[in-house]
Amino acid sequence: MTRSELIQVLAERNPHLYLRDVEKVVDAFFGGITSALVEGDRVELRGFGTFSVKERGARVGRNPRTGESVQVDEKRLPFFKTGKELRERLNTDETGA
Repeated sequence: MTRSELIQVLAERNPHLYLRDVEKVVDAFFGGITSALVEGDRVELRGFGTFSVKERGARVGRNPRTGESVQVDEKRLPFFKTGKELRERLNTDETGA
């Protein structure tokens, strides 16, 4: 699902809201998560999951095409860990069997 598809679904489920207002809410939600991660904070959405930042140190990598050694700088990467409720919903047999 893309951002615009998410906005469309939310607007359809909430016909009392204007599309531009739904778009502002979605932007604020993702902007809040992004800002927290940039500041080094965790974002925990109970039942859904936790967003955090992982540090990867500098290392020597290999260019897959040439096999040449390449220095890879340290970096910070976003990380998402699913919550228990989401994992259970994903692994529930919906057929009832």
